[in-house]
Amino acid sequence: MSRQLASQQEKNSALKARNETLDAEVRDLKSGRAAIEERARSELGMVKQDEVFYQVLESSVTKPAIPSSEPVSVDTTKSAH
Repeated sequence: MSRQLASQQEKNSALKARNETLDAEVRDLKSGRAAIEERARSELGMVKQDEVFYQVLESSVTKPAIPSSEPVSVDTTKSAH
């Protein structure tokens, strides 16, 4: 019985923290445009009028192999006929 009580108290604590976070977000959305603008940008990909959007992508170019310091021997005695 005490394990069930402890488990339920943990769940209640986690849900209370989540509710407090959601409540703060609702208050922020109601009070100002900054939160609304941030969500419109991040979730909907919106930009302001006359604003230029730039997206920077990481390069996927492979790096060249590092040359070996050892000499490479080439057999020049064989012909390519």
